[in-house]
Amino acid sequence: MKSKSKKIRVLVVDDSALMRKMLVELLSRDKGIEVVATAKDPYEARERLVEHRPDVMTLDVEMPRMDGVTFLEKVMQHFPVRTVVISAVTAEGSDTALKMLEIGAVDIIPKPTLEFAGSLTAISEMLASRIRNASEARLLPRLKSPQMVKPSASPGLVDGTERIVAIASSTGGTEALKIVVANLPKESPGILVVQHMPPVFTKTYAQVLQRLTTLKVKEAEHGDKVLPGQVLIAPGNFHMELARNGAMYFVQLHQKPPMHGVRPAADFLMQSVARLAGPNAVGVILTGMGRDGADGLLAMKQAGSFNIAQDEATSVVFGMPKEAIKLGAIDEVLPVDRIAESIVRALKKMQKATPKAA
Repeated sequence: MKSKSKKIRVLVVDDSALMRKMLVELLSRDKGIEVVATAKDPYEARERLVEHRPDVMTLDVEMPRMDGVTFLEKVMQHFPVRTVVISAVTAEGSDTALKMLEIGAVDIIPKPTLEFAGSLTAISEMLASRIRNASEARLLPRLKSPQMVKPSASPGLVDGTERIVAIASSTGGTEALKIVVANLPKESPGILVVQHMPPVFTKTYAQVLQRLTTLKVKEAEHGDKVLPGQVLIAPGNFHMELARNGAMYFVQLHQKPPMHGVRPAADFLMQSVARLAGPNAVGVILTGMGRDGADGLLAMKQAGSFNIAQDEATSVVFGMPKEAIKLGAIDEVLPVDRIAESIVRALKKMQKATPKAA
């Protein structure tokens, strides 16, 4: 844990002189952050890394002479540093930025514009918050990205039930979710995911997950039915809640104010799952900064759900799981690679406990 009096030392890497100047000015508004150097390309950034040894590096995606992906690969192999990707909010940019998360970056921030945040003060506060979060992240060994797998079939997991799996994740969660989702069987009940991520990126991320699983994965749309064998991911900048019409579950999206400083917020989802699914639900909280999801998981547990948290050893940031554990909302704490089997085990127990129709 860093001393409160110690400033977070940041290296800003971007090929645009205007963007470098803007990032320096915005980050310097926070007294707890010091921009120790800037670099216009990866070659200059390499020298600044060795010279200044920053706590956090912000990194552009598209740069001359060497792209951000190639540079980050080299950095993580030879001089690991907590890295925040600064990316344009485009489909092409989001695909590349997600690859950088896979390599070891801890967060993605959309390139700051007044349209994005509304004011320089709001942009400055957002950037400073994300840099502080990144500075607390653990540099874990790179996880091997799962390939398309076909987990053993689990017939009966959804037969005659109204079960729901609700998952919350944030910093480090894109890679953790890959491992969990890739190892869930096609017979799984409807799965709802809140991953803190900017707009556009969630749609691209759904496509990334789809390549790893036999489940159907999509970015949620307002009114989507919650169906067995399907994963719905809350879109960036929209809260997602579970709703019900007769025997059918569906999702509702809205833009109520951010909760815990984020939108989507997992607590909106978890609270709605607690109300409507109760003992037919499994809740999961993965790596992430802050406490989003903790209160909602407690409500789920009080309503009879079974809840799982990722353990500290495999979490990039243990904040969200830790807060849920402290509240007494968690039934089992596991390494990320054992969470899928625990979900299946809990669902099978629920099925055994469900009375068969006459």
